[in-house]
Amino acid sequence: MRRTSWKEIMTANEDQEMELEALRSIYEGDERFKEVSPVSFQFRIGEHDDSKAFILDISWPEMYPETAPDISLDGFFNKKISPETKQLIISGLEEQVEANLGTAMMYTLFEWAKDNQETLMENHQAVVTTVTLMSNSDLNAPARKKEKKEQLTKSQKRKITCRTDNKGELPRGWDWVDVIKLSRTGGKEED
Repeated sequence: MRRTSWKEIMTANEDQEMELEALRSIYEGDERFKEVSPVSFQFRIGEHDDSKAFILDISWPEMYPETAPDISLDGFFNKKISPETKQLIISGLEEQVEANLGTAMMYTLFEWAKDNQETLMENHQAVVTTVTLMSNSDLNAPARKKEKKEQLTKSQKRKITCRTDNKGELPRGWDWVDVIKLSRTGGKEED
């Protein structure tokens, strides 16, 4: 395996900086372009509500443009696209990468994807994920009745607190002082 020299890395970084400036000026104000980081970008192909729209995630490795960028369609926006269609898109982009290796290619990749969207997505069948909601009866679980707390009136509550146990004693805590009420009233003032 060949080691990359410091000079090659510096040249790659300069190329990346120049391409980054160009991308920023070309796509300034374009809502389809998003700079995730200085080496990672997203570009939406198609309108947001279009069923054939997709987002390209492209990031630059250290030696880009001498080495191929990393291309992904794994974003959440692309969940409706079948794996076959994703593979078709990536294969087409990889051909473009091979043809442009060694030069700034992001604009070329974005424009190629825009120009070929119809062809790439012509066999697209939206992947539909279904969520099924089940009730307890669907799960064959024994039905449980939710126990309702008995609602008591004030007089019923008073009677309960005045009851004594079988020894004739009042229940524990009948003479406790409410600390919160005590703190609000304050203590005695001493002269």
